[in-house]
Amino acid sequence: MTTIAITNQSAPEADTIAADKLIAGNAATKLWHQFTDTTGQFHVGQWASEACKLSVSYDENELCVIVEVEVELTDAHGTTTRYKAPDAFVIPAGFKGTWESLTPVRKIYAAFEEN
Repeated sequence: MTTIAITNQSAPEADTIAADKLIAGNAATKLWHQFTDTTGQFHVGQWASEACKLSVSYDENELCVIVEVEVELTDAHGTTTRYKAPDAFVIPAGFKGTWESLTPVRKIYAAFEEN
């Protein structure tokens, strides 16, 4: 078995943020999904968006490493935290709030979905 580099060198999957999740900004996103384990619970790759604000509700635990620019996460209690490159942070399963890409942003993610 070999290691897997986490890059954005391949063509990304284009996606759009669902209208009911988009609060403001551009709904276009890109995904470079690079690994899923044999259980289908652990996923790794990169995600990018234009400037936008979206409603989020996490079912998975996600490690994020901001690669480009900065984001703000606001939890359901109104507490806002700003992260910028090269910050790393975890969004725990059960987090509800907003994700705001203050400018075009790119992150590396590692997400684990509990059963």
